[in-house]
Amino acid sequence: MSFLDILHLALRNLRQAKLRAILTTMGVIVGVAVIVTMVSFGLGLQGNMLARFKALDFFNEIQVFGRGLSNLAGLDRPARRDEGERGNARQRADKTPTRILDDEGIKEIAAINGVAYVEPSVNFGVFVRSNGKLLTQYVGGANIPNASTRFQHFAAGKMISSPTAVEAVVSERFVREFGYEKPADAVGKTIELLAPPAESESDESDSEEETPNFFGIPLDDPGLDESSADLETKTFRIAGVLSAEIKEGAGQGGMRGLMPSAGIYIPLQMANAWNITHRGPMSQVALALARRSGNLGAGQTEGYDLAVVRVADPVLLTGVRQKITELGFGSFSIVDEIDQIRTVFLIIDSVLGLLGGISLLVASFGIANTMIMSILERTREIGIMKAIGAEDREIKLIFFVEAAVIGITGGVIGVLVAWGIDGLANRLAYRFILKPQGASFIDFFDLPLYLSLGAILFALTVSILAALYPASRAARIDPVRALRHD
Repeated sequence: MSFLDILHLALRNLRQAKLRAILTTMGVIVGVAVIVTMVSFGLGLQGNMLARFKALDFFNEIQVFGRGLSNLAGLDRPARRDEGERGNARQRADKTPTRILDDEGIKEIAAINGVAYVEPSVNFGVFVRSNGKLLTQYVGGANIPNASTRFQHFAAGKMISSPTAVEAVVSERFVREFGYEKPADAVGKTIELLAPPAESESDESDSEEETPNFFGIPLDDPGLDESSADLETKTFRIAGVLSAEIKEGAGQGGMRGLMPSAGIYIPLQMANAWNITHRGPMSQVALALARRSGNLGAGQTEGYDLAVVRVADPVLLTGVRQKITELGFGSFSIVDEIDQIRTVFLIIDSVLGLLGGISLLVASFGIANTMIMSILERTREIGIMKAIGAEDREIKLIFFVEAAVIGITGGVIGVLVAWGIDGLANRLAYRFILKPQGASFIDFFDLPLYLSLGAILFALTVSILAALYPASRAARIDPVRALRHD
């Protein structure tokens, strides 16, 4: 028999038992749809994660770490940002730095071929007064002019005009927290940074001697005098409001770049001067320990905790990092995490595919049952075919073709069903989750061509494997006994 004859017989046999064939195919459809939906969801998560990193400009930047104040003081664990001191993420560095990241080190890094710019990080918490409200905010220093993508998008106003301008740019979150109706309302207004004045021990002793008292009890308590120098303030004019919160695409809701985020940005030199002048208690202790241990000379500065290096091309990132390491600094790039992220998603996709494969395995039992029932119903027909010269190979091939038709049909329809489920789930997620939050549409599923073709091929393979026993059993039928079968 030719292959067309075998295909014709297989299709005829399936048409004779339409309901059974449809139910068996439904099992394959459900199994394939589950596999494709779950794996495409895992692939979608991975794709959105990488797209988010790209949108947030993480692949072009490197965090560089030097021997910060905590390390110079001999602390076993660097101070965390939530402990009220300067932020430090050195635990993520690829190696322990051996140099202080000072201005000289910044110049050496900037001279590396492929480096677009280097921006030191100065970030501290402070009391801020604006629009009649007093709140705590994190203030960051910014190079002026600044090529970072974080400072290229403004909701209102513009960037700080010069390195010496007493101006600041603020975030949209700052605008909301301080009660401005819209970003444009904040432009031109002022903000005040508040800190206690630096006092020497002699000043304190003199004030204690001059205060009139009666057996240690002050004779006159003037109360809080706002005109007295009990607070040191620095006033800045708001030049612009950053539109740093991406509202479109996979990166929406994030801050661009690896630079630690802040609600207020002022010129770098002013931020560094303020941070040194108004050290917190822990920073003062660390500085004293660093001086005492000899790790920091009398006229030596502790430098910066970290800096952000932007490369001109992501392809150059590995070479730039190697040269930074040779200079004695530690570094971190999101590329370090990519391999780990891909490994995690590979495990997730495998688990999701395994769960979907269980459904297809159950469907394979239905295929085997259908084929066995077909043998019992067509025993006499099989005997006649063998009596007139049909070979065992041709009998097996008939059952394999029947199973293949079920597998291909179920695989194709299952992929189409999965595509429909993905589209419906995306629209429901947008309608009830993303849209109420003001976010744009995001495709949570990724259905590449190789996944669709792979699912159909997998369904075909499972179907043929399920037909192995029924086909072998049909080929072993004795034609004499089959002709006597009712």
